[in-house]
Amino acid sequence: MKKIFLVIFGVLLLVGCGDMENTPSKRVEDFLSKYQNLDNDVITQLDVTIDSDNDMNHDQKKEYKSLLEKQYQNLSYKIIDEVQEDNIAEVKVEIEVLDYRTTNEQSEKYYESHKDEFNDKDDSNKYTDYKLKKLKDTKDKTTYVINFYLTKENGKWKMNDITNEDILKLHGLY
Repeated sequence: MKKIFLVIFGVLLLVGCGDMENTPSKRVEDFLSKYQNLDNDVITQLDVTIDSDNDMNHDQKKEYKSLLEKQYQNLSYKIIDEVQEDNIAEVKVEIEVLDYRTTNEQSEKYYESHKDEFNDKDDSNKYTDYKLKKLKDTKDKTTYVINFYLTKENGKWKMNDITNEDILKLHGLY
């Protein structure tokens, strides 16, 4: 009798787990996990974005990509709330990322008061190199709240596109 109960319980647990995989929160976790694990789609999107930047040379683009990959891998998050109504859901998540925004602001202030250090006709990328070094040295973190929106289609929860503002938050640049 105990064996039958355990088998039935095990089957219910497996069936139940399948349904637990199809929740708005689980979809958001899957999405954020792709960033943390440097999923191919995330890296491809990052490459396209960085390649379109004409202000950086090849080595700077490579360094910047490395910095954003570090950002993604160090991303931590906590799901704060999930609200479902019919086929629409909102998942509120608090993320913690390296504070690249403050580093950029400090770099810009330094540049404004020390422009003569960066006016080198032989090295037009001196300021970008400086800024990348400061980003690399960033240790401080910041938290943001992102509201992810999902729609249930054919019984499965699908993430809606995230805003540019939310992408900046994931990059620590908001």
